[in-house]
Amino acid sequence: MEPSSSSPSPSPSAAAAASNRVKRKSTALTAHEESKRLKTEQEGEGVVECPYPPRLPRISVPLERLQQPIKLNELTELLHYAALGKAGGIKQPSWCRLHHQRKVKGVNVVVVEGLTQIHFYKHYLTLRHLRTNYSSRVTFTPSSNNVASEIFSSEPKSEGPSLSHKENNELHKALKNHPVITRFGIRRRGLTAYVLMEEEMIKRHYPVKGMPGFEEFVCIDSVDCVTDGSPLYGLDCEMCLTEKGNELARVSLVDSDGNCVLDELVKPQNRILNYLTRFSGITAAMLRPITTTLRDVQAKLRAVLPRDAVLVGHSLNNDLIALKLIHRHVIDTSLLYRREFGQRFKLKVLAETVLKRQIQTEEGKGHNPIEDAVAALELAQYFIKTGPRQVVEHHLEELWGYTIEEEFTDPAPAPTPNHRFADVLQTLGRSVAFFGRRSDVALDLSNQQWHNSDNELLASFRRQIKHPFLSVLHLSSLSDHLKGCVPPQEQQHQSVCANLRDMCVVFGGPFPAGFSEREVKRLFGCCGPVRKIKMLNTSVRVHAEVEFELLEGATLALKTLNGFNLQGQPIKVKRPVNESMLDLEVTLDALMDDVLNTGHLFAVKLKPSVTESINLSAKVNGHTFDAGAPSVKTVNGFQPAKVNGKRLQLTATKSGLSEETVRETFGHFGTVERIVLPAKPGKHARHAYIQFESSEGKHAALSSSEDLWKEDYIICPSLTPPHLSSWAAMTTTVTTVDAEVEDNERTCVHTSYQDQKMELMMGKLDRRLGKLFRSLPDCTLSVVVLLGHTSAHGHLPGLCFMEVK
Repeated sequence: MEPSSSSPSPSPSAAAAASNRVKRKSTALTAHEESKRLKTEQEGEGVVECPYPPRLPRISVPLERLQQPIKLNELTELLHYAALGKAGGIKQPSWCRLHHQRKVKGVNVVVVEGLTQIHFYKHYLTLRHLRTNYSSRVTFTPSSNNVASEIFSSEPKSEGPSLSHKENNELHKALKNHPVITRFGIRRRGLTAYVLMEEEMIKRHYPVKGMPGFEEFVCIDSVDCVTDGSPLYGLDCEMCLTEKGNELARVSLVDSDGNCVLDELVKPQNRILNYLTRFSGITAAMLRPITTTLRDVQAKLRAVLPRDAVLVGHSLNNDLIALKLIHRHVIDTSLLYRREFGQRFKLKVLAETVLKRQIQTEEGKGHNPIEDAVAALELAQYFIKTGPRQVVEHHLEELWGYTIEEEFTDPAPAPTPNHRFADVLQTLGRSVAFFGRRSDVALDLSNQQWHNSDNELLASFRRQIKHPFLSVLHLSSLSDHLKGCVPPQEQQHQSVCANLRDMCVVFGGPFPAGFSEREVKRLFGCCGPVRKIKMLNTSVRVHAEVEFELLEGATLALKTLNGFNLQGQPIKVKRPVNESMLDLEVTLDALMDDVLNTGHLFAVKLKPSVTESINLSAKVNGHTFDAGAPSVKTVNGFQPAKVNGKRLQLTATKSGLSEETVRETFGHFGTVERIVLPAKPGKHARHAYIQFESSEGKHAALSSSEDLWKEDYIICPSLTPPHLSSWAAMTTTVTTVDAEVEDNERTCVHTSYQDQKMELMMGKLDRRLGKLFRSLPDCTLSVVVLLGHTSAHGHLPGLCFMEVK
C-alpha cells in the first residue's frame, strides 16, 4: 500500500551514507516526559538500565535474568564479547546486553575473595561506591576460587551465521542480529507477512475468540485469510478512568488514504472518576451531551469495516480491549519497529523519526486520535513498501543506535579453536595482566605482578601509566581476616543472616484469646508473602512474631495493620528492637533510592472472600472504619469494614493478579515498562513489582495511595533488589552444624571488636575500589566479583557488579 505524500522516501545518496557510516542519536526522552497515551502502558518490557549519554557503551540485564544467578562461564561470555565483539566473531552474551561494544576501551575485573552477597547487604550503607556506581548487580554462583586463571584460559566461541550463506555475505555484520532482521528477514514482502498470527496475538494480550476473559466481546465478521491487496485501516482510541477501570471515551478510524471514516465520542457506562484529559483530551463538557454507547460504536465499526480489512494501530491490543472487540487481522506498528529485549518505541518517537512529523505536541490538552491513527497507518505503509532491511539501514542511527563503518579501525579476527582468551588478545596486540598474590595463573609470568597486600596491589595498579586492555585483580586480605575469626565463618554468616532476617520481622498483638497461627497468617498475608509465624502465648495475652519473605511485606504491615481494631481491641505492629536494627530506617531509605529500584513499586491486591463471622473494625492509614455487627459476612475470617458503602478488604486475592489488570490500574500514572508477578509453582501471584519508565510514575502512584486503596491496592516503594527473588531466600543458604545457633544468634554481641574491625575493613575496601574505578580510562568495562563462600555445609552466593565507566 502506497504511503501518503507525507511519508518520507530517503534519497539514494542518503541511503548510501546511512549504509556506510551511521552514528547514533539518542532517542531517549527526558525523565519528566511521561507517556501521553494509555496504551503505551505496554511499550517496553523490562530491561534494567540507567540513562547514559548517547553513543557510550552500557550494560543492560533483562529483569527475568536478574533473578537467575550467573556462573563464571556466563561472566566470561560478557568479557569475551566486550573485548572482541561481533567483529571478532563473538555473539552477545546470552544473559545480558552490552550496547556499543565497539566503544569499549578496556576490561577490568576485580575479584574479592571471601566476601558474599550477605556481606554486601550487611554493610550496605558502608559500601557506598559499590551500591551507587554500578547500575547492574547479579547474584554470582562460585564455581572456582582461581577465577583469574579461568578467565585467562577460557576459549571464546565464534558465532555461526544466522542467515543463509548468500544473505550472510550481502548483509553487514552489524545487522545480522538486529531484532527487525531476525524477525522479518531482509526481503521486502506484502502486508500479509506482518499480520499477527493468532499465537502471537494471544502472547501479546490481544482479545482472541475462545480465550478466557473475552466471552462478552463482539467479533467482527472477517474472511479467513487476507491478501496483500486487502485494505488497511488505522485505529486509535482514548479512554477515561471509571469505577470499573479504563473505559472507551473516543474512537477514530481512518481508511488507507488517511481519510477519517469514523470519529465518535462515547459515553462510558460507569461513573467517571478521572477524565485523564492530559492523555485523552476528553473533558466533562465534551461528554455531557453525548448519548452514544459502546454498543453503538461496535455496530458502526462492524458496518464500516469490509470483511477483508486489516486494522493497524500502535499497541492495538489496548484499543480492541477498550472497544470490547475481536478482530482477526491486525498489524501492530509497535511490533514492526522492534527493539532489543522486547522493548517498544513510542508512537511519537516513530512519527518524528520515520515520518518526520510532530504529533502529540499539545501539552495538557491530550491527543488527537485521528492524528495518531494516521501516523500508525503510514508507519505500517512505509515499512511494507520499504522493506525491513532498508527501514533498518535508513533509521539505524536515530532509532536503534548502531554504528556501521565500512572500515574497522581495529579488526579483531575470530579466534581459532583452542585459543585461550589471553592469547587471542595478545595476538591482537592488546595487553593483559594479573595483579595479586603469587598463584597458579594461566598467564605468562611477564604479565603477572605479585603483591602481599591488597593496598600494595591497588596502589601499583593505579600507578600504571597505561592500563592493560584486560586486567584481573585478585584481593584476598578480607578472606584472610575471615578465616582467622572466631567463631567459625559459617556461624558468623548465621549471625549476619539473623540480622538481615530481622528486617523482615514484625511483632503483632495482642490478639483475642484463642487466636490461631492460621488466623495470624491470614491477617498479615494481606501485606505480602509470610515466611514463618511464631506464636507468643502468655498467661494473659496472645502475640505473634511474623517473618515476611520480602522487606516490603514488613513495611506494609507497619503501615497498614498497626492500630488495626480486632474485635474491638486495637493491635500494635512493631519491629524488633536490637542493635542490628538501629540504622534500619537509614538502610531502608538507601534501598529505596538504590539505582536498581529506580521507578519500581511494590503492590498487593486485596479482595474479599466470604467465610466465617468475626466482629472486626479497622484503622488504616489513620482512618477508622466500623465493622458492624458480628452477623455481617466476613473477609477470610475477618469481618470487613465498610468505606463509602464498600467493604474493607484485608486479605490478598486468591484469584491471582494478572499483568493486564495491573497495567490497567497503574498505567495512567506513567508508562509501565515491566510487571513482575512472583508466584510459587501452581500458585497465583498475590503481589506485583511494577517498573515505571521513570521515577515520576512511581511517585505519582505513591501520591495516589488513597485512591489505589479504594481500588483494593496497597503499595510501597520497592525495597528488595530485583536480583533477589526474596530477601529471606538470601539468608537460608548455609546449614549450620549447631542447631542451637539460630536460637542464640540474636544474643550475639554485635559491637564486638571483630565486628567493628570488619566494618572498618569493608569501608577501606569500598574507598579503594572507588579510587581504582576513578583511575580507569573512560569506556572501560568494570566488573567487581564478590566470590562467595563454599564449605562442607553448603555455599553462600557471591555478587557481581558491572558498569562501563
